[in-house]
Amino acid sequence: MNGTISLGTGRRKAEQRHRRYYERYLWTGGLLVFLFGWNAAELGLSARLFIEGLPHFLALVAEMFPPNWQVLTGGRVWWGILETLSMAFMGTFLGAAVSFVLGILAAGNAAPSRAVREAVRTLMAAERAVPTLVIILLLVVVVGLGPFAGMLAIAIGSVGMLGKLFAEAIENADPKPLESLESAGATGMQVIRYGVLPQVMPSFIANTLYRFDINLRAALFLGVVGGGGVGFDLHMAMSLFRYADALAITAVVLVMILLAEKLSDYLRRKIIGQEVLQ
Repeated sequence: MNGTISLGTGRRKAEQRHRRYYERYLWTGGLLVFLFGWNAAELGLSARLFIEGLPHFLALVAEMFPPNWQVLTGGRVWWGILETLSMAFMGTFLGAAVSFVLGILAAGNAAPSRAVREAVRTLMAAERAVPTLVIILLLVVVVGLGPFAGMLAIAIGSVGMLGKLFAEAIENADPKPLESLESAGATGMQVIRYGVLPQVMPSFIANTLYRFDINLRAALFLGVVGGGGVGFDLHMAMSLFRYADALAITAVVLVMILLAEKLSDYLRRKIIGQEVLQ
């Protein structure tokens, strides 16, 4: 009798668990379907419009061929590529330098006080919330159009994310060397210099190289909105209906990005390898 009651109780509990399981996923699935439908209606998704627009796209592609390689002989495009690389490099370097300091101030095991740590974390979170497009529009008012505004926008846009990554790397450092230095009477700066930095420097460099990849693409976009560089040349070629010129510039830009990415990946592998060997 007791066995029968236990079996019935277990069956009811299993049925209740299955019911709760299906109800939970039913509500979740229904919510996702509703959100998808609402967003599709709000964005005006239409397969018909896409299919009707394909001939225009194909006509545009046809006008791009053959690419006009002569646009590369004047030197203007190569100067634009140099500007784009300079914007990405300097913006990443300055952003990483500021992020390095902010990362120390935002780390729980390195900040001078809790108030400083929370203030710096709030500042970096606020920076991450501001799109790079808004930053460069504000900087254009301050310094005018050109690569200087683009470089500053990249530097400011790098601070929030790199600072967060740097702070997390510092907080995950092995505490034993830090405790040994503190017990030996080392100052706070000495603990950071000899205890923290040797552990986290490979991570700093690897994250900075990864951010350079992102910033190089951002530099192209910023050129369209007044940041200078080869992005401006590409924008002007498309605006003036010089599609063959635009294709030649795009090909060079793709090669530039691929080479920069390969170099960055190679350096990151070397750095991570050194970290493992240590």
